[in-house]
Amino acid sequence: MAPEHTSGDELARFLRARRTQTSPGSVGLTPGPGVRRTPGLRREELATIAGISIDYYTRIERGKETRPSPAVIDALARALRLDDDEHHHLRELAARAAHHASEPPLPPSRTVRPHLKLLLETMRPNPAYIVSRSMDLLAWNTGGLALYAGMADWPASQRNLARYLFLHPAARELFPDWDTQVRGCVARLRAEAGMNPDAPDLVTLVGELLLKSPDFARLWERYEVVGRKKVQKTFHHPQVGVITLSGQSMNIEGTPGQRFGVYTAEPGSPDHDAMLLLDMTSPRPAGRSQTQAEQHPPAQP
Repeated sequence: MAPEHTSGDELARFLRARRTQTSPGSVGLTPGPGVRRTPGLRREELATIAGISIDYYTRIERGKETRPSPAVIDALARALRLDDDEHHHLRELAARAAHHASEPPLPPSRTVRPHLKLLLETMRPNPAYIVSRSMDLLAWNTGGLALYAGMADWPASQRNLARYLFLHPAARELFPDWDTQVRGCVARLRAEAGMNPDAPDLVTLVGELLLKSPDFARLWERYEVVGRKKVQKTFHHPQVGVITLSGQSMNIEGTPGQRFGVYTAEPGSPDHDAMLLLDMTSPRPAGRSQTQAEQHPPAQP
């Protein structure tokens, strides 16, 4: 059974990670002579820069103080030179710590509404898919599955974008900027897990990747968080060659954390032609989400 975490623990963990990765020089401190035993800033250095007592900051970082004021949180964010996404995440962690997280959430439903599956089909030839908060691939159109070369070889219940990036042998060849892709992937999972540290679906996925991927474990320890932004991705696809697409994802209202993702290319461009080819030549998938009945079919008489 996975260990339980409190919201105060998660706030402490994030601050400790950011502190140990902040160099003295980046905040205007001149390192003294000799080798520093502590990576990054010392607790007393961060407390001094933020204008709070060392004892009070130590209590926060040890998870014993769970109600720091917004002014203290903002001062720590400034002292650590957090960007807007990190600052927002820190505020959310502090708010959850102050209100003491309630019962651990249940795994979200994997069911995708029929009209959303229809929407995926209307997006063709643009690759499109629907994922859960833990990046499980729940539904897709032809290109949405075929774009991730080799993903279709896995059972539908195992198809997950994070699992694919770290554990599928085709992923490193598909993405020329694999290091950038996985860093963003881990940061998004970190942000989600920070808000729901005991969510069963997130705990299970993170536990699997920590066990099977040293690269994931290394990035997870850094505790970086990022927001979702419109991006361009280049794929070295074994079926259609090099293709660069603009990606966009958005929350689906009224669902348990599901997101809709779609890739586009300028009509008439070589990338658009490659996208058309991928859609026309790939086997058409069922695009079904895995319902409870599909995951656990009734026993045969």
